[in-house]
Amino acid sequence: MVERTTVRLPEDLIRRAKRKAAAEGRSLTALIEEGLRRVLNENAATRKTRRVLPPVSTSTGGLMPGIDLKDMASLEELDDLDYARRLR
Repeated sequence: MVERTTVRLPEDLIRRAKRKAAAEGRSLTALIEEGLRRVLNENAATRKTRRVLPPVSTSTGGLMPGIDLKDMASLEELDDLDYARRLR
């Protein structure tokens, strides 16, 4: 089904579009249709790439060297280091 519609465009843009359509041997409607299809396809491709999940860290983690969780002093040291880092 083909639908008719009215579109308001700047005069210079419509003149350039008519010249391009004539130079390519096609109608202004065909030129506008192609442009709309391209824009809509680009937007669809952009949306698909946004759905890609962020990379997941492959680091193994673990404690800082010299930290022993069985030792209460080490836990306090860890808290102190964290507090000092947040103050910076």
